[in-house]
Order: sequence, then C-alpha cells, then structure tokens
Amino acid sequence: MLHRQTLAAAAAGILLTAGIGATVPAGATATPSATTTTTTAPAMAQVVNVRWGGHSTFDRLVIDVRGTVPPVSVKQVKELRYDGSGNKVPLAGKYFLEIRLSPATAHDESGRSVYQGPRLLKIYLPTLKGVALTGDFEGVVTIGAAFDTKPAYKTFVLHHPERLVLDVAHPAPVCR
Repeated sequence: MLHRQTLAAAAAGILLTAGIGATVPAGATATPSATTTTTTAPAMAQVVNVRWGGHSTFDRLVIDVRGTVPPVSVKQVKELRYDGSGNKVPLAGKYFLEIRLSPATAHDESGRSVYQGPRLLKIYLPTLKGVALTGDFEGVVTIGAAFDTKPAYKTFVLHHPERLVLDVAHPAPVCR
C-alpha cells in the first residue's frame, strides 16, 4: 500500500513539474536556442519578385509574395506615376495598369529591400510592353504594367509559393 502511495505521489510530482515548466505567461516570448531555426511568414506580406511570360493567347505577369497574398486592386490609369515623388514612370505604351497590393511591403523590418524583380524594364511580348515597381510606401506596394493595346485581363492567386497572377489576352486578329 505504501508503495502505491509513493508511486502515485512521484507521478503527481512529475506531472505537476511538467505542467508548471510548460506554462508560459501569455505576454512572454520564447527565445529559440542556437540550433533552432524558424521559418515564419512575415507579419506583413512582402513582394519579392515580378516575372512574366508569353503564351499562345495571352501574356502572364506574376507577382511573387512572401506570406499571404494581400488584397489587390488592378485599375487602368492614363499614365504611371511613382508613389511619393509623383514623377512619371518612363515606360512606353498607350495603356497602363496599376496593380496595388495592400497591406504589403517590398522591404524588411530593417528597411532593406527584399524585392529582387525589375525596377523598370521594357518587355517585348505581344501585349505586355513594360513593367515597373512604382511604389513601396506606407504598407502599399504598387507595380505598373504598360501595353500598346487596351488590356483585357483576369487576375487570380496561386499558392505554394504564394503569387498573384495577371493574364492579359492577346488582341484578336484583325480580319480584312
């Protein structure tokens, strides 16, 4: 009988010690050990690249994001302007799309750029003629795209890795 009580007390002591050791106050943060690596998504989505490709009936613009793709707005504008300065973006084209991701950044918490894509680039595809990073300011990343013909487009999000896709249809051939 004494043996059972001793075992029960020892087991209760172990469980109590384990429970107390595992309890961490809600406001406390754990410090990882030197051998621990963590790969958590950034607090705010980070735009890290823009790439493109031509297909038989459409051109594709892909915006790579670290974290979850934030809400996006795409609108046609008369011209592209850099956020902050308001200077005109020197991309040739007759039609322009402004793509805004918010909340998002293209830099890390230290202010260093995480964006590896083009800042301003002329592109030679059937519809897509240029792309530019036009803004990374106050939680909004803006990308501009230039076209010679009015763009008919659709957008969607793909996962693993996270990315926004903008497909722009090639203009219908002119029958004469």
